[in-house]
Amino acid sequence: MELRQLGNSGLKTTRIGLGLAALGRPGYINLGHQSDLRARYDIAAMEEQAHQVLSAAWDSGVRYFDAARSYGRAEAFLGSWLRSRARDGVTVGSKWGYTYTADWQIEAEHHEVKEHSVEVLQRQIAETRDCLGTALCLYQIHSATLESGVLENRQVLNRLGELKAAGLRIGLSVSGPNQAAVIRQALAVEIAGTPLFDTVQATWNLLEQSAGTALAEAHQAGLGIIIKEALANGRLTSRNDDPAFAEKLAALSRVATDLGAELDQLALAAVINQPWVDTALSGAATVAHVESNAAAVSVAWTADVAGQLSEMREEPAVYWLTRAGLKWN
Repeated sequence: MELRQLGNSGLKTTRIGLGLAALGRPGYINLGHQSDLRARYDIAAMEEQAHQVLSAAWDSGVRYFDAARSYGRAEAFLGSWLRSRARDGVTVGSKWGYTYTADWQIEAEHHEVKEHSVEVLQRQIAETRDCLGTALCLYQIHSATLESGVLENRQVLNRLGELKAAGLRIGLSVSGPNQAAVIRQALAVEIAGTPLFDTVQATWNLLEQSAGTALAEAHQAGLGIIIKEALANGRLTSRNDDPAFAEKLAALSRVATDLGAELDQLALAAVINQPWVDTALSGAATVAHVESNAAAVSVAWTADVAGQLSEMREEPAVYWLTRAGLKWN
């Protein structure tokens, strides 16, 4: 995979990156997460698996890696892997705003607690730097929403501006049916007359495409575009056994077969072939999956293929309600 620019941030990325949401904690909402971890939940075993997946991603050409404070020990696992050998050309992003609260359990009343205060920002940037050191390039607000008010919190915005002035690139991730509105609000945020945000990370996939126009606007404004949940937490793979989705999955399978591709590769190809996308995150938790995901760059995407898959999309409210119902496993 060739290195490419991440918007106008000055950072480099690759068409496929690796997100560590499923690698840093025993429980996550991806379909089949339990089997991916083989029910090996002790910290040493999970760190070993994370290192194996990270190395397989690296060997497949991946050079962008994305973590968060709420991903359990993901930052620590990524940091220890980075220190294990020289990693020239790597770009590392992380996120703040959620605190991991599941206490290394698969089932918990609250897996993470959201707070976009300047106090949490101050605490978590220190924790992230303890794990990642100078490898950290990009620091993102985790799941900015209209309701959180974080994009109107001058204390937070000014502190992020200070971090940017000191050399970090600043981004935000968005979630939910109002992603487009949050992206547009972020585009207007300035510190001393200069746009604050260098990147935006959003959900866009064959099922949920409501943020597409706003992401194109952000790309036009020079922001780097990072796409998460390209596989809809496994719903766009053969692990989806929901009878209500069987017809769509069959249609996706027919197109994949015609192209000689796997389902995951086709779903990722749909993302990385959008002209405004810089990188799409693999959420893989196994070596086999990350290697398959990385091969999406070789899928022969065409306008005809895009047309065949245009009926896959869901209403945003339906998509996000379905996602909210996925079980931690």
